[in-house]
Formats: sequence, C-alpha cells, structure tokens
Amino acid sequence: MQIYVCVKHVPDSAANITIVDNTSIDEKIAFLLNPYDEHAVTEAAALKKQFAGAEIIAVCLGKSDAEKTIRSAMAMGADRGLLIETGEVTDSMSTARALKAAIEQDGSPGIILTGKESIDAEGMQTMFRIGALFDFPVVTNAIAVTVEHDRAVVTYELAGGRTRTCELATPCVVAAGRGLNTPAYPTFPDVVKARKKPIQVVALSDLAIDTPPGSAYVVELEPLVQARAPRQISGTPREIAARIATILKEEAKVLK
Repeated sequence: MQIYVCVKHVPDSAANITIVDNTSIDEKIAFLLNPYDEHAVTEAAALKKQFAGAEIIAVCLGKSDAEKTIRSAMAMGADRGLLIETGEVTDSMSTARALKAAIEQDGSPGIILTGKESIDAEGMQTMFRIGALFDFPVVTNAIAVTVEHDRAVVTYELAGGRTRTCELATPCVVAAGRGLNTPAYPTFPDVVKARKKPIQVVALSDLAIDTPPGSAYVVELEPLVQARAPRQISGTPREIAARIATILKEEAKVLK
C-alpha cells in the first residue's frame, strides 16, 4: 500500500515575522514542517507497520527550500519524498490540484494523510479539495484511525470535545488532529538516514493541471496589534484582590 502524506513548509511560529510590501513576509526566518503534519507522518509510520511492503511518500508543494521539510518527514518515517517546486504562492484550489496531479503521476494511493490545518494560512480546505478531486471520502481532525485493506474507521473530534466515529471506503483522505498521536521526533541516526533517502523534484509547470474555476489571493497583511489599557490598582492587599476578582468576573468574564 502506498501512503501519501501531504506536508507543508511553514514559518516557525516562534520567529519574528516581518511583513514586506503589505502582501508577503520576509522569508529570512526559520521554516519547518507544519506541526499538524507531524501527526500525519507519525500516523503513516504506525500504519506502515500493519501492511507488509507499505511505502510512505511525503509530498510537498513549495520552493526549493521546502526540501528541508521533506527531509524532516523522512527522518520521522517517510521512505521518500516528492517536491513540487514552484516560486508561486498558491491558494488551496491550486495546491490541491498540484498535489493530486503529482500523486497520480507517482503512484496509486491507498490512503492520503494531511494535517487538519497549516499554521500559516489556517485555511483548512486543502484536504477537502484533494478528496473532491480524487472522489475520495474525507474526514478531518482525526483522533483515532484504524485501516483495513478496503476501509478505514476514523474517530474525529468536533467542537466542545465531542467525538464521532465513521467508516470510510479506501482510498480516503484523513486529516490529523493533535489528539491522534504523539509525534515521534527523529533521533540523530534518523536524520542521517533521511539525508540518503530520495527526493524526486517535479516543476509545477510540468504537471497537467486544470485551471481552477476560482482563486484566492492575499490582498493585504497586517501585524496583529493588541490594544492594551493598563490600570493601576491601589489599596490594601485585600482590596486589590477583591478588585482583581471583580475585573475577572465582570469585564474579562473568565470567572463566575
């Protein structure tokens, strides 16, 4: 079985991000494997143990530097990588078409895993678009996955911590949530081995991709500015504590 894991090369959330030209960021910062995709790769490695001869392929759309993210995925268990190289910024419609075309050209997926969202765009659409293009069933925010040869049983989390379990015919697309597993971070030997694993590079322009019926693009980026109005509270310790409790109850509404 071929297990494809779609991964994304994203800015480190701890980096100091600077906006350039109102529509892009200064990319002279650290980029890494999207954290939700770490759960997807970890689940792929667990599934591989269940199927003799299974293969994990990490697929990424991005600039040449995205090879680092594919190497990270291979250090976590992927057998090889597939980089769709482009200098363009693509929306979820074009991204899904590129991933679908590259996967089809490469092999035959038994299951496609993704993260439930990326920490940069947070669009949460790509997995559904991939499923629609392949005509595969899709489930997102998965917290438990059991796969047999012709079906997958997936438990997924809803708002408020509620869960549901569904059965999907395979091939299918499963988007990993944080509750799915604990990512198996690589050891130094894993990193060394990943350097020797193959990565196939294909130009986005070389893939036969239909033009999507619509598009989305960044109009403007603005830094998040949190308005704060500090206030000084005076009085005895008892009076200060009572005033803070009142603020938390009546203004912040975090206490009842």
